[in-house]
Amino acid sequence: MGPLNDFSLLFYNAELVANDGIVVKFLIDNIWLILIALVSGGALAWPGLTRSKNSLTTLQAVQLLNKSKVSIIDVRTADEFKGGHLRNAKNIPLDELDKRVAELDKSHAVLLICQSGPRANRAASGLRRAGFADVYVLSGGYAEWHSQGLPTAA
Repeated sequence: MGPLNDFSLLFYNAELVANDGIVVKFLIDNIWLILIALVSGGALAWPGLTRSKNSLTTLQAVQLLNKSKVSIIDVRTADEFKGGHLRNAKNIPLDELDKRVAELDKSHAVLLICQSGPRANRAASGLRRAGFADVYVLSGGYAEWHSQGLPTAA
């Protein structure tokens, strides 16, 4: 028999014959390319996997604002809010939200906005604990809204 047919390798207590050895050799020879492909694929999938079910794109937020009564709460600081905000938004900075939650109507949906998203996600958790059912976060925050050329107020 030729050298290729004599090739065998123990792998998980199973003997691999000549043709299986080619696959193993390919995997070993290209391990870095395979790892790079897996890491880059994970990096591409990460935003979709970590986005909460109540996170809205700008398009979804516009649709929500057009179809129902929504309280828009901007959790950025007062200075950030003065620099520009969504129309009809109420500024309640994140560090004041627990004290001012009584100002909000639990019968309306709440759309939370910050500069890019993280503060709004923390605020959403607090509002859900306070008994709000329909709490949404604008994905990408005010920065995304503004970059899309959607209406703002100063």
